[in-house]
Amino acid sequence: MSQRDPDRPDSDTWFSREQLEGLERADAADALRAAVPTRNVSNGEYVPFAQTAAQREVEARVALVAEQTAKRLGLSRRGFLCGAGGMAASFIAMNEVFGPFFDASHFELVETAAAAEKGPPADLFVLDDQLHMVRDSQGAAGMPLRATSQGAGAASTAAGFKANPFNPEGFPDELGNPWSAWTNSLQQTPNVGTDFTLTSLVKDVYLDSSVTVGVLSNAPLGLFLPPGAKEPIPPRTIAESLSSEILTGYQTAAVRDFVNRIAGSTRMLAHGQFYPGKNNLDFMQRQIEECRPDSWKGYTIAYSAKNNDDPTRGMDRWSLDDEAIAYPTYELIRRNRAQLKDRPGFFNICIHKGLTTLGDPADPHSDLPSMGNPNDIPKAARDWPEFNFIIYHAAWAPLFYGQQSLRTVRGGRLLNGVPDIQWVTRMAQECAHLPNVYAELGTTFAATVTTFPTVCAHILGQFLKYFGSERIVFGSDSLWYGAPQWQIEALWRFQIPEVLATKYGYPRLDENARRRILGLNSARLYKLDGRTPVSTAGSYKPVPSDFANRVPAELRATLADEPDSRQGSHALQVSPGSDRLARLRGDYREAGGMRDNLRHGWVVRG
Repeated sequence: MSQRDPDRPDSDTWFSREQLEGLERADAADALRAAVPTRNVSNGEYVPFAQTAAQREVEARVALVAEQTAKRLGLSRRGFLCGAGGMAASFIAMNEVFGPFFDASHFELVETAAAAEKGPPADLFVLDDQLHMVRDSQGAAGMPLRATSQGAGAASTAAGFKANPFNPEGFPDELGNPWSAWTNSLQQTPNVGTDFTLTSLVKDVYLDSSVTVGVLSNAPLGLFLPPGAKEPIPPRTIAESLSSEILTGYQTAAVRDFVNRIAGSTRMLAHGQFYPGKNNLDFMQRQIEECRPDSWKGYTIAYSAKNNDDPTRGMDRWSLDDEAIAYPTYELIRRNRAQLKDRPGFFNICIHKGLTTLGDPADPHSDLPSMGNPNDIPKAARDWPEFNFIIYHAAWAPLFYGQQSLRTVRGGRLLNGVPDIQWVTRMAQECAHLPNVYAELGTTFAATVTTFPTVCAHILGQFLKYFGSERIVFGSDSLWYGAPQWQIEALWRFQIPEVLATKYGYPRLDENARRRILGLNSARLYKLDGRTPVSTAGSYKPVPSDFANRVPAELRATLADEPDSRQGSHALQVSPGSDRLARLRGDYREAGGMRDNLRHGWVVRG
């Protein structure tokens, strides 16, 4: 029988009274509220898993450190755990239980300066190479990914998720759970469509994180539902594809121009949509003329290639090295090289690889370039040396969940002396000597750093070994996983354990490497100044905190797909005379409250 407290809107459950006797409220049971969650919190639709022995050990260590350190500092335990020292306490405890994956020191517990020294420095240049938002009609598109990263709890329950959307078999991660939160920063905030729209994008990226410049992306992954049909089909035309996408290239450019206008500086770049095939060339040229893309985003797994003029035939998946499909599109981009003067990243071809949900990557029928594997990269990169091929998600294959990769590591399956991480190792080795191939970390890092840290260490280690730190770039894939700040901090602190580095020849992830990965490499790719932080007097100016009041009606209409709304960037060009006065992000911080580390939902009693 459903139990509901009318004063608690998040209290719906499907538990019986007998089941409820063995459960208790997470927010009431979690007296500690560590910065990193230490137990499985049910969303109210399934009985939660009991806390694992390893998680109990982490919790006990955090509690002991918090109690002792808070007294020394004259703070309440909550006050300590919600500050920088509390985050350090969680990292230290995880290191002691799982291994030395995070650069954390006991000095951080009591010394603010030490915590600041370990955390990202004030002058860090961050270029987030992969941001996502949705237009008003497509808000639900981000909810499964948000649920995956948020873990079990009230937010996932309310959004309709009973289990990890990308781990239906219930395999455990390195923490011992099938559905652990990747970050505590989301704190079970509601998982709703508006979390992925314009207001959330600007707030999460430019007010709640240290991102200097972000690249706004798009994804032609939608299927088209014809009028009157019950089942969607692959789109047959560009128009059909655009109607089902989370964000069109036109809308992407419009958002970029808005952000840069209110900041009075370049704080956002925009992807154009890479639609290959001779029958898509006119659309590609129109994008160049109307949207002025800063770089390109393509999906070989998407139905986006059109090489015939039959409007009844669906578009096809494709490969990067297909001379009949992809090469004419490369040639069109090259003919427009004059765009490089104002858009110096115009020759950057960003391609989604890996993260396939279309089949088992171990199945030969799924192990194809058109399904996301990296086999088509080397030939394309050699044939088009003037282009940079930035491979998104670093070609990590498993279905958003690292259990199969962890099994490979623990099983000792090697490829040329290192663990054969599905598709990652193949790409790293086969593209090692191609200077125009880069690995981008969006989702791959987020999905592994806290729940599969061993897998994360091997992925970073292999790209450092084969590519060097100059050809790895950071992307958060936000807004799917909330504000990107938690990923920035995790990458700044993450380290490859010495035992793995020695055994497999992985280079050290030092400060220079972190700076390159987090921003300097992408600054070079887009010819941006990576030396100056955000400031009112610098090259990158703050986004004003009252940005929501500055969104023009025309942009709102564009994102809402209102009839006759303009769908180009030409309506929102950056004005050199724009208002450059804005509050610093610190002003926004001062207006906020203390992090409470509160979780909602149900946990096993005791």
